[in-house]
Amino acid sequence: MTDLKPTERFSDRVAEYVRYRPDYPMAMLEWLQREHGVSSHWLVADIGAGTGISSKLFLDGGHRVIAVEPNEPMRMAAEQWLGDNERFRIVDGRATETGLDSGSVDLVAVAQAFHWFDQAAARREFQRILRPGGLAAIIWNSRRLVGTPFLEGYESLLKTYGTDYTSVAERYGDEPRMRAWFGAGYLGMGRFDHGQLLDYDGLSGRLQSSSYAPRAGHPQHEPMMHALRELFDSCAVDGRISFDYDTVIYVGTLP
Repeated sequence: MTDLKPTERFSDRVAEYVRYRPDYPMAMLEWLQREHGVSSHWLVADIGAGTGISSKLFLDGGHRVIAVEPNEPMRMAAEQWLGDNERFRIVDGRATETGLDSGSVDLVAVAQAFHWFDQAAARREFQRILRPGGLAAIIWNSRRLVGTPFLEGYESLLKTYGTDYTSVAERYGDEPRMRAWFGAGYLGMGRFDHGQLLDYDGLSGRLQSSSYAPRAGHPQHEPMMHALRELFDSCAVDGRISFDYDTVIYVGTLP
């Protein structure tokens, strides 16, 4: 993991991350409650919480949330956004060393961060901090790669201009890998439609929130942005494009 520098690579993208990254559908939280007995009384540890997007979902659902995030600029952004909520606090910690008490949380949630972790060591830490019978939920907003000219063009753009796009994309979990990670405690998965309607500025910001998008000054940056403008102009309807996701969640205990 050291070559990808997961705790550092978003430090210069916090503003774009706050403004342009998608949230998570409330339908997913309702599914957790309905299918897996999650209650608003449960304390959630949001691991790799970033700027607090996933924490906000659980706060909106009535939960108390302890966010764990090693990146200081992201932690500061989350504190600025959510710090006035008495049910929220954020701590400096990693998936493998959260600093939380043993058996202290009901639900460990990881949204859009699990692929950066040492997954065996994170599992041991999640086991330690979960109460007996507590659940872990691993969540991704998985961008759809096919289905519209925009989605297919955007994937091609990332493969052409992204600095280490393929290496990052290959780390995302699929059901066989997540079933293996949970082991005997695996309870299942849910999938939910989600998306963003973006004008060009929103699309540009969404692209530049990605850690594999070359920044200004990189030789690939201007060609990438030119290609993005052309893609948007060819696909936009009424000045917007639909940036479509499947929000996928894997749930289980950690025996």
